[in-house]
Amino acid sequence: MNVPPVDARQIDRAVAILRQGGLVAMPTETVYGLAADADNADAVRAVFAAKGRPADHPVIVHVADSIALGRWARVVPESARALARDFWPGPLTIVLPRSARASDLITGGQDTVALRCPSHPWAHALLAAFDGAVVAPSANSFGRVSPTTAAHVLADLGIKPHGKIDLVLDGGPCPVGIESTIVDLSGVAPRLLRPGLITREQLQQVLGRTVEAADADAPRAPGRLEKHYAPRTPLALVAPESLRARIVEFAARRLAVLAPASELGSSDPNVVLALPAADDPDEYARLLYANLHRMDASGAELLMVAKPPQGPEWLAVQDRLDRAQSGAALLPNPPIQRL
Repeated sequence: MNVPPVDARQIDRAVAILRQGGLVAMPTETVYGLAADADNADAVRAVFAAKGRPADHPVIVHVADSIALGRWARVVPESARALARDFWPGPLTIVLPRSARASDLITGGQDTVALRCPSHPWAHALLAAFDGAVVAPSANSFGRVSPTTAAHVLADLGIKPHGKIDLVLDGGPCPVGIESTIVDLSGVAPRLLRPGLITREQLQQVLGRTVEAADADAPRAPGRLEKHYAPRTPLALVAPESLRARIVEFAARRLAVLAPASELGSSDPNVVLALPAADDPDEYARLLYANLHRMDASGAELLMVAKPPQGPEWLAVQDRLDRAQSGAALLPNPPIQRL
C-alpha cells in the first residue's frame, strides 16, 4: 500500500501541539491513534475526555525505539528485548511492570504499562521529532469502530473549535487495519491479551515457550471488553451457508452485507450495500474497519457479516467481529399489526 510522503511541516505543527498539551490524530500501521504527551497529565485526561473512555481502561504508550523500554518499565526481561528486536517497529504491544514514570492515568491504576513502537513512517517521524512518548488509543469515540483513514477521524471526533481534537495527520489508509497484538510479560508466563497481525505462533517461536491465553488475573488491556469496535447499526454474524436464508428472513429490513463474493446475490431488494469479503486474512483485516464504516453509513437497519474461516491466521479478525456484535435481540420482519 502506498503511504504519502511524510510532510515535515505537518510533523512540526503536530509536535508544537503536543508540547502545548494538545491532541493530534496520527496514522499508525494499525489504526489512527489519538496522540497526547504521555508525560502531561492534563493532556492524557483530554484524550479520555475526547473519546469518552472509562478512566480505568489503560492506554498504550507509543515510543520511538526499544531504548524506551527501560524508561517506562521498571523490569525489562530478555523476553521483552527479544520481541522488540524481532517485531519493533511494528504492530506489537508489550505489557511490563511499570516504572514511576507511568502514571495511574495511563495504566488505569494497574502496576503494568503497555508499550509499542509503531512502524508507520508518519508516526515514526512524529515520535522522533517530539523526542518523547505519546499515549495513542484509537482516534474514535470509545467502543466504536476504529478509524483507518483520516476521514474516519474527522467524521467522528472532528477538529476544534466544533470538534474535539487539534490536528489530524493524513498519512493515508492504515496498512494493517486492526489493532496491535498485545502480549503480557509482567508475570511468570507470557500471555496473549489481544490477537493481532503478529500471531501467537510467531511470539512462541521467538520466545521459545508457550504463550498462554489471558486468564482472570491478566492485566486489563485495550480492546478486551465484551462489546467493542461496534458500529452504531446492529451487527449480526451469520454462517456463510445460511446467509441467503437470513437475507430472506430479514426481507422487510434494509441490510448491508459483508460476505464472500460467491455468497452475495444480485437481486435482493432489501440489501442496500453488498461488499465482497477478502479471502486472505491480512487483506480482510486491512479492509475490515473501512468496510464496517461504509456499512454503518449505508442507511441499513442491520449489518450482516458472514463469519470468517477458522484458523489461527483468522483469530484477530474473529476477535474484532465477535466484539463488534451488538448483542441485541434481532427480530426478522416486523410483526403484523392487526386492527
